[in-house]
Amino acid sequence: LSFTTIKVLHYKLEVYGYRIGDFTYITDANFIGPEELAKIKGSKVLVLNALRHEKHISHFSLSEAIELAQKLEVPQVYFTHMSHQIGLHETINASLPAGIQLAYDNLTIEI
Repeated sequence: LSFTTIKVLHYKLEVYGYRIGDFTYITDANFIGPEELAKIKGSKVLVLNALRHEKHISHFSLSEAIELAQKLEVPQVYFTHMSHQIGLHETINASLPAGIQLAYDNLTIEI
């Protein structure tokens, strides 16, 4: 397998997400620069953090994560690293755009 590192910011701290083939995983982030976004383009599945509705110093909010997912045009996006402040899973999932949903325990992803 080929791994591509994707440098992101967790507030001021540089951390890494990863792309493995057509699967990209990024959590603990609140900023992804243009060069790093280019590494995500073309992924078939993206797992991305969406902590809560309100802005946060080191994580994407739900609206920021939705905006980024739509900008990247990844066909299937799962949000992870959510706090209890985000609301009920079923309620939030029903409000998300097509191709975007909240991840859950024991979720299996096939690519």
